[in-house]
Amino acid sequence: MLTVVDTFSRFSPIVDPRFSYRAEDVVRALDQTCGTMGYPKAIRVDQGSAFVSRDLDLWAYANNVILDFSRPGKPTDNAFIEAFNGRLRAECLNAHWFMTLADASEKLEDWRNYYNTDRPHDPEGIVRSTIGNKPPILLQNPGSAHSPLP
Repeated sequence: MLTVVDTFSRFSPIVDPRFSYRAEDVVRALDQTCGTMGYPKAIRVDQGSAFVSRDLDLWAYANNVILDFSRPGKPTDNAFIEAFNGRLRAECLNAHWFMTLADASEKLEDWRNYYNTDRPHDPEGIVRSTIGNKPPILLQNPGSAHSPLP
């Protein structure tokens, strides 16, 4: 599954499940997403084979996007996506059965929309959220704001 999260707003423009991910799948998904949301200045990725590839490197170069690789075995280098993936797992993946890939895509898209537009970002009310307990959609400013450089 490819998950993407903006580190400023916590907005997730895409959650894309597949049976397996190759570099060209990542490039295709990023082209589709960036065509709508705009191209970021930088993307933080792990050392997976879909990210350490000539295809993604060429895509990044052609679109002036810096690829910021996390250190091997250091998931805390990309804590935002790790936190997002934990929420996705707890609130969606563990709550549903997925009968087909199309069924998974539909349920994941429903959850992604809920996460971006309705979900309180401190559901337990214990710690004040860094985005002020607002849904990410309220912090989105497509086209004029960019992610900070790593």
